[in-house]
Amino acid sequence: MANPASRENLKQYALRALGKPVIEINVDDDQLEDRIDEALQYFSQYHYDGIVRTYLKYQYTAADKARILGTTSETATKNSVSTSWVEDNAYIVVPESIISVINIFPFSDKGNLNLFDVRYQLRLNDLYDFSSTSIINYDVVLRHLDFLDHVLVGEKPMRFNQHQNRLYIDMDWSEDLKVDEYLVIEAYRKLDPETYTDVYNDIFLKRYVTALFKKQWGANLSKIDGVAMLGGVTLNGRQIYSEALQDIEKLEDEIRKSYELNPAMMIG
Repeated sequence: MANPASRENLKQYALRALGKPVIEINVDDDQLEDRIDEALQYFSQYHYDGIVRTYLKYQYTAADKARILGTTSETATKNSVSTSWVEDNAYIVVPESIISVINIFPFSDKGNLNLFDVRYQLRLNDLYDFSSTSIINYDVVLRHLDFLDHVLVGEKPMRFNQHQNRLYIDMDWSEDLKVDEYLVIEAYRKLDPETYTDVYNDIFLKRYVTALFKKQWGANLSKIDGVAMLGGVTLNGRQIYSEALQDIEKLEDEIRKSYELNPAMMIG
């Protein structure tokens, strides 16, 4: 199949690219599966088509508060409880598919306007008629208010490592967030190829899997390098391995230069 739509299709595509069935490819099926996993991992780390920008909704529960503050679930829900949060436990669990967290949106009850909010008063008194009132001054004032909020209040520092599957938020968990409130997390998630099967048909992934198969084939043959096959044919495993390394180096250089997102966009 020229357009792979599954792991098996991709595997057979790469084997045919190496010469199967005309040439016997001396690689075990488990080795092929390992190389596909390796290729998919590399693809999701460095190719912009291997990830998707997403938004996660996380509800802060009484159990979360009890764990972070080092209290029981019953006492954590009481307003009278006053305790310091435990740094090692000050995290929320995120899915394994998340590779980068880039932002956390304001907490659910912090952005509501009310009668005494300066933005409400601006809209009420200075922007009552969009047809005859300039919005330039309104825009400038909002930008200034946002800047003041950033300087005086600041953003909540956060730390994330994809191998921990934990998002640490450096804030006062006993005051800044209430039980049953929501956090909205902006992040990058790996595309699941079993759900979005078009991933298997990506041109880079097909070429990269083929190169990894070739490298494994060459590594296997190099153990018996120089042995004559039936008909007097001699397979040069070292040459196959060397050619595969060159192919892989070229492809990895290409993906980092042409398909990788700006690292600044991935910092969280």
